[in-house]
Amino acid sequence: MASLLQRYAIQQQKVKALEKSWPVKLLAVSKTRPAEDIAALYRVGQRDFGENYLQEALQKQRQLANYDISWHFIGPIQSNKTRDIAGYFSWVHSVDRLKIAQRLNQQRPAGLPKLNICLQVNIDKEASKSGFYIEDLAAVIEPILGLKNISLRGLMAIPKAGKCANDQANAFKQLADAKQMLNNEFGLKLDTLSMGMSGDMAAAINEGATMVRIGTAIFGARLKSTV
Repeated sequence: MASLLQRYAIQQQKVKALEKSWPVKLLAVSKTRPAEDIAALYRVGQRDFGENYLQEALQKQRQLANYDISWHFIGPIQSNKTRDIAGYFSWVHSVDRLKIAQRLNQQRPAGLPKLNICLQVNIDKEASKSGFYIEDLAAVIEPILGLKNISLRGLMAIPKAGKCANDQANAFKQLADAKQMLNNEFGLKLDTLSMGMSGDMAAAINEGATMVRIGTAIFGARLKSTV
């Protein structure tokens, strides 16, 4: 079985091979994995790590306090969790309603840089998923742009599971088109499309992904969270 570092190197190579005329950042999704795994990847150059579970992430951050890691929160956000997310993360990919953006803005500690956020888009309008519908994005842009402690960077989506390659590509193209529409309509410079995981990374990058979220293909089978 390939080691952690071997799997990581393979995923790096895949991303580089798929890149077009823009750079694509590999976000190592480290949920359920121990701090030792994160430290091992840090030592070979990985700096961006994604976490879904807040308490587990905070525990790892304490263990890795001496590491200059950019922590990304990518999981569902409950209102009672926004204070810690605002205080301990550099990026939030899963802002799924205006109220959450407002709370993150209000609770971002003074002295920290603006919190980078992506708006989560429910690209397939699945009842089981949260997020904005594409047609509702324009209505929340101006209120979010007025939040002084937030930096709106782009959009994030998790397309419906089980799609064929063509359907994957279509979903990702919709997200890319939505970003371009917002840039054109509001004079923005949104630069981030957080889309694509192990199984659909190629389609995502081909349609404009700038950040891919890779977990199992790097770390192996998910462990049960103990927090």
